[in-house]
Amino acid sequence: MSEALSAALALLIGLDSKLVEIVLLSLRVSLSAVAIAALVGLPLGAAIAVGRFPGRQTVIVLLNALMGLPPVVVGLLVYLLLSRAGPLGALGILFTPSAMVVAQAILILPIIAALSRQAIEDAWREYEEQLCSLGAGRVNAALTLLWDTRFSLLTTILAGFGRAAAEVGAVMIVGGNIDGVTRVMTTTIALETSKGDLPLALGLGMILIAIVIAVNAAAYLTKELAQRRYG
Repeated sequence: MSEALSAALALLIGLDSKLVEIVLLSLRVSLSAVAIAALVGLPLGAAIAVGRFPGRQTVIVLLNALMGLPPVVVGLLVYLLLSRAGPLGALGILFTPSAMVVAQAILILPIIAALSRQAIEDAWREYEEQLCSLGAGRVNAALTLLWDTRFSLLTTILAGFGRAAAEVGAVMIVGGNIDGVTRVMTTTIALETSKGDLPLALGLGMILIAIVIAVNAAAYLTKELAQRRYG
């Protein structure tokens, strides 16, 4: 164990090219997925928060339930969509980083939408009368609240990124874990551990833990900054 740990530290200190390649691909995939999920999830959450329409409570319950989507199920569904016989097979992106981005975006979209809906709805209850007295419609109110709750929403986005970065099941299915093409941190850790090649797995594990800690620290500091600035 000590030898494997020493070798892992050597890979980190020496910035091993394979390790760096895997980390950069992981970050590119997860950040792309978070960007897509945020572009869809934040407006969706705001619309549900300020909107009043038939079946709204059902939508909220469903959205909250989708936060617990099993990654392997998401991976299977995306695989079926992108396979040659699937409706999106013509895109030819199965077993590419693009397919992994799609899977991660679908996985974290409900998280961002549900958490943003809750934050914006809380703000809507507080400022509804004020916004209505100023003549703000639903759309303008939603946009105003999106800006007003930006610190809380940033924490939500960071939570989505943390989920995406640590995900393994969906990206394993749709990416295929191809060396040099779709092999990210989580899938490499799983593969190298099963092979008994621990140094690379340990090195990537250390980086993954550092990323998760950094994301949680950023979320905490963001929350503290918002509380100090706005009370």
